[in-house]
Amino acid sequence: MTDGPAIARPRSPWRSPWSLGAALFAALIVMLALSLGSGYLPFTPGELLEALGQQLFGLDSTLAEERAAVLWEVRLPRLMTALLAGAALGLSGAVFQGLLLNPLADPYTLGVSSGAACGAAIVIVAGLFLPGLPLLETPWALTGGAFVMAALTLALVIALARDEQKHLSPTNLILAGVIMSAILSAAISFIKYLAGEQVSSIIFWLLGSFQARTWTDAAVVLAFFIPAFLAALWSAVDLNIMTLGVRSAETLGVNTRRVRLTLLAAASLAASAAVSVAGVIGFVGLIVPHLVRLVSGPDHRSLLPLSALGGALLMLAADTVVRVVLPGEIPVGVLTALLAGTVFLVIFRKRMGRLAYD
Repeated sequence: MTDGPAIARPRSPWRSPWSLGAALFAALIVMLALSLGSGYLPFTPGELLEALGQQLFGLDSTLAEERAAVLWEVRLPRLMTALLAGAALGLSGAVFQGLLLNPLADPYTLGVSSGAACGAAIVIVAGLFLPGLPLLETPWALTGGAFVMAALTLALVIALARDEQKHLSPTNLILAGVIMSAILSAAISFIKYLAGEQVSSIIFWLLGSFQARTWTDAAVVLAFFIPAFLAALWSAVDLNIMTLGVRSAETLGVNTRRVRLTLLAAASLAASAAVSVAGVIGFVGLIVPHLVRLVSGPDHRSLLPLSALGGALLMLAADTVVRVVLPGEIPVGVLTALLAGTVFLVIFRKRMGRLAYD
């Protein structure tokens, strides 16, 4: 007796992009409220609503001025910076993975994060050796140094990856990024050697942290994230087609060179903004797009915004844990590397096990 025709199983509504997006957004709002109310100076839900009404609508409030200042000038800027930095890293990782056709790609693959870290380290060392220089004392010095070096690194990677016909291939980009990352890592080590006894400030920044972040830091990330997100989302359909291969995409009328340069610039812009204000925070751009893809599928029209939401949620949760739960605020980059690295190892082993039985 022969088997009947295969019946396609209906897709679970919880796996749809809209359902996942709503769930991530709701979880993000809940996590933001929990994080705002938690810490050395706790706030009740009623106090949070009262402070929100006073700040946004000018309503009367019985909240002490000192407590309101802690909420609006210390805690909320830090949380918003963490949220935006996580969104930027999640978006950047999703773009790189789709563009390079490699699920292991992230902002570090092309050396962008290493370049931003090197630029910030140069600014820190310059401030140690040249105290009082007006340019180095501006709040934009660290961000500017990180972004300039990230842009230079991307330009060098693209120049190295071009072949004789001026084409860019994912393999050449990855190899050029690995080479630049190795060179920049050596440069950072040399900068730490020059710092001498002040090397601890560079090391702490390289580990990644959101301590003492201000509204200026949040504004910097937001100013870079918005154009990067819009550019990436605008090219999402072309990115879907490019996953079929360069030749197939060009046959279908996609200008692969223009799309690749646009997406590289957008992803690098987002990653460098996050690194410039928070330091080096690894694995967020690697694990978040991978997990989102497992649930919602590979369509970049939904994958890009969902990865941004997932990155924001992960970063906000990690910063809350290191600030509230752990006995002593360790750099958030250490926690994300431990947790996300462990999760990715489990996923990798499961995939290897499936391949072994195929």
